[in-house]
Amino acid sequence: MRRAKTSASFLSVTNSQLYFPFCFAMAFPLSSSITLSFTPSLPKHHSFLTHFSFRFSQARNQENARPFQLKLQCKASKDDFVKDRSQYRNIPTSFNLSTLINGKVKLESVIAALLIVAQVTSPLPFVGWDFWSILPANAVLYSPETKLPRTGELALRRGIPANTNMKAIQASLEELSYLLRIPQRKPYGTMEGNVKKALKIAVDGKDSILASIPADLREKGSALYSSLIDGKGGLEALLKCIKDQDPDRVSVGLASSLDTVAELELLQAPGLSFLLPEQYLKYPRLTGRAVVELTIEKGDGSSFTPEVGGEPRKTATIQIVLDGYSAPLTTGNFAKLVTDGAYDGTKLSCINQAIISENDTGKNGYSVPLEIMPSGQFEPLYKTTLSIQDGELPVLPLSVYGAVAMAHSDVSEEYSSPYQFFFYLYDKRNSGLGGISFDEGQFSVFGYTIVGREILPQIRTGDVIKSAKLVEGQDRLVLPNES
Repeated sequence: MRRAKTSASFLSVTNSQLYFPFCFAMAFPLSSSITLSFTPSLPKHHSFLTHFSFRFSQARNQENARPFQLKLQCKASKDDFVKDRSQYRNIPTSFNLSTLINGKVKLESVIAALLIVAQVTSPLPFVGWDFWSILPANAVLYSPETKLPRTGELALRRGIPANTNMKAIQASLEELSYLLRIPQRKPYGTMEGNVKKALKIAVDGKDSILASIPADLREKGSALYSSLIDGKGGLEALLKCIKDQDPDRVSVGLASSLDTVAELELLQAPGLSFLLPEQYLKYPRLTGRAVVELTIEKGDGSSFTPEVGGEPRKTATIQIVLDGYSAPLTTGNFAKLVTDGAYDGTKLSCINQAIISENDTGKNGYSVPLEIMPSGQFEPLYKTTLSIQDGELPVLPLSVYGAVAMAHSDVSEEYSSPYQFFFYLYDKRNSGLGGISFDEGQFSVFGYTIVGREILPQIRTGDVIKSAKLVEGQDRLVLPNES
């Protein structure tokens, strides 16, 4: 009698889909019964092990019946499973399937039955037979867990070149934002661990944190530090909210703590953390953050729809935070145009997922090179785009609703337009499977709409920028004749 031979592939699990590439080569006598046992477990290293055992028993009048056993192991990465494993306790651990099989039934029918049983017992689809052929570098396009900043506030906070201790505190706290998205049973134990870690870094690194703040700002920094530790919206208060297991209070407390972290980091970053290439010193540059306020007026004389309880308005106000830390040349050119009044009276047009300003070649802007700061780098790249498929992601992503970027130059895509900018209306439905825009890494993103995001979908072609003003950051704008 011949033994059954099997081989099964070991593969990774991504998000909610499990892929089973099977390869069978078997020969065995068909039996009168099949026993199928299913035993899931959660051992160390966050692996999910699934064992399928099949025993094919020979009829009584046959000798030397041999058992057939198949074991399939599926490993998942650390991020794909919640650290709170309690939700898996009620997974059924065993079941029996008994059926009479005629000796003439084809082997294909047996395999099909087994696959159907496995499919019914698993909430995961049998698709993507060539999944293992996707390289890890390309996975960013397909992974819904890609941790790209999804709000302008988060992107701007990550872009601050601050003390390493502050960045470690920030990263530990930002992890809570992802943990809070988990439905039903929240992993409060993990959250508590993250906050305690952040608190320990803050306490142990106090001298380093305060020493990174310029002397004239240190008093303000000390007050912010004390607020971060035990203030009303500090880490100690956040720990209490977590222990009370109140997700709403945790969310509010987390936002307050992260705001304080951002304020401290801004004090630690009074200017650029890198030197600009000599050939770019002829351009205007912004050496930090600035705020531009735009007043938008309806071109057809209609009104903007009010928020709840408000009244219709003929004009609406939008505020943009410019990030000179990541795009000093692009923000410098834009800020100079604003101070020169170049955008006053500019018409807007709605194109696909963008609101774009008119391209007035008569304005005196600079043709700034394409400027993109990659994540993990200390200075921007110039005249080159990012390869998202190779895992390159920008510090200031385009895949955020209300992102502000410069259009490409009419002459060369290695340069941005001297004048024309656009608001990007990010829509996940029109993005890649990882939630990343197909245009990510192709434009010089230089800021985000922080106030007035609700106004953006109401803007129509023909609406006008009545006025544009630089309301904060004038002291950080360096003009060529002053350098």
